[in-house]
This record gives sequence, structure tokens and C-alpha cells, in this order.
Amino acid sequence: MLVGVMADSHDNVPMIRRGVELFVAERVETVVHAGDFVAPFAAKEVMKFPGKVLAVFGNNDGERAGLKKVVGDIEPGPRKLELGGLRWVLAHDRDDAGAGDLRGADVLVFGHSHDASVKKGDMLIVNPGECGAWLTGEATVALVDTEKRRAVIRKLQ
Repeated sequence: MLVGVMADSHDNVPMIRRGVELFVAERVETVVHAGDFVAPFAAKEVMKFPGKVLAVFGNNDGERAGLKKVVGDIEPGPRKLELGGLRWVLAHDRDDAGAGDLRGADVLVFGHSHDASVKKGDMLIVNPGECGAWLTGEATVALVDTEKRRAVIRKLQ
């Protein structure tokens, strides 16, 4: 299974559209968003993805009722998921997921720092960076292949 990962889109609609286009082109089955859509109008762009979208709230997601209405499957993090036969923990900030949350997890996904990174050990740890590109100037997302237990960061510009 191929999972698309994004975070920190911060209302940058053109970059969100590019991310969704990439996920469609790569035949991603599910998208996870690690928070900071910011406003419901931006979340509507993510929801144009033709498959399942799962999300957590970020610290800049102030209009939570509106986001819940648009996204539907969004919760406070950390959130435990099962995707592609792997156990996932989805959080906005890495510090939100404690040792108890991570026990037995195969994949940890988080955002908040805007620093794209992939670390592989006993657990695959993925920060897709910032889709919005406001802080670093680089719009990025990640693709996670659950069969190979591998992730890659992809630039959107």
C-alpha cells in the first residue's frame, strides 16, 4: 500500500493542490495529514483526493468545528491507525506522542517542525516537512510504501 503524507499546509492552496496531484499520479490509496491545515477552505483542497483522508489537528488549526465538518476523519493527536498492515501513530508535534503511544508502533508520522526527514530503525519515523513552504521555502510531502517499510520525501516545486 502507498500512503501519502502531508503536514503544515498552512492554507497554501496551490501547494496543497500539487500535493494532491502528486498523490493521485503516484496511485496513493490513503492520505494522512499531520495537522495545521489552518482553515476549512484549505482542508477542502485536501479532500479533493479521491481516496481516504485521515488527519489530526495541529496547533494552528483554530477552527476545529469547521475542519471536522470538512475533513470528517480528524481527531486530536496522537492518533493510532492501522494502514497497510502496519501500526501507525499520527501526531502533529513529535512531543505529543509519548512512549506509551509508540509502544508497538511500526510508523510514526508527525509535522510541526517543518523539517522533512525519514529515519528507519525499529520504527519508521516520517516528518513530511511543510506542504505550505512558508517557513523553509520548500513544499514537501512524503510517500510511505507499507510493503517495503520505506518512505521518501518529495518536493512539490
